[in-house]
Amino acid sequence: MDLAPNVIVQIVGVGAALCSITSFIPQLLKLWREKTAASVSVRMYVLTVTGFSLWSIYGLLLASWPLVVSNLISLALSSAILLLDIRYRNRPADRRSRRSDRTAASARRA
Repeated sequence: MDLAPNVIVQIVGVGAALCSITSFIPQLLKLWREKTAASVSVRMYVLTVTGFSLWSIYGLLLASWPLVVSNLISLALSSAILLLDIRYRNRPADRRSRRSDRTAASARRA
């Protein structure tokens, strides 16, 4: 009845889940703020969404709720990135600088 290995397994699992979940947040925030997907790989996120879908199904088949929940959250975040990527795909990467150029030009005219 040695619980130490089981605790270590749980700690490693929680750490892996937190890393997987939080790894998508910087990219999601960048896409949301900049409204451009110039630096995002659609193929990578299609594979990522597929992978998290399969991991979620695998977790359901094993009845491993921590596996299911962590992968569903990661699936939601990676799907959001993929959808924003598709939405912003053809937008130029430097929208902010053009907006500030127009503002500066307006100020010079005034």
